[in-house]
Amino acid sequence: MSYCSAIENMQPESRKMLHKKYHDHHYGFPIHDDDELFGRLVMEINQAGLSWETILKKEEGFRAAYDNFNIKKVASYTEEDRRRLLNDPGIIRNRLKVNAAIENAKTILHLQKEFGSFENWLEHHHPKTLQEWMKIFKKTFKFTGGEIVNEFLMSIGFLKGAHEDNCWVHREIMQHSPMWEKE
Repeated sequence: MSYCSAIENMQPESRKMLHKKYHDHHYGFPIHDDDELFGRLVMEINQAGLSWETILKKEEGFRAAYDNFNIKKVASYTEEDRRRLLNDPGIIRNRLKVNAAIENAKTILHLQKEFGSFENWLEHHHPKTLQEWMKIFKKTFKFTGGEIVNEFLMSIGFLKGAHEDNCWVHREIMQHSPMWEKE
């Protein structure tokens, strides 16, 4: 069952609305802001082993804890910041995931210097198959397994599959020229 179909059957209504907000306004839409791209990567990494619902419920906590996903600020985090994050109940308190966020922010700063932006780096590598993307991400970033890479790239419009073709959101996304359409 697709995400599009699954949402319609979710109960209670508050759960359905949480997912519907993400589905209708974020999932699969191209993102052109590097901090937001980084934020989506952080959230996808933190989802590993957990439900996406858990991450959606903690999104505001992640934004607050990681300075609204400001790449420069997160890249400069100290050991004190790591301890703060590991004690923050508003996020997932996993040392590997916290370390990955900080190290990946540093990596993105290097990519920005070389390519002008994180988005440009992604576009530079497009189009790729999921397997090719997985190799690139594994070589470039921390804590980016196959499912994380797949969901990250689908969620930002680089890989097809976020929505069913007959979903109204799919038609809306098509108006924003997702990268997967440019293969």
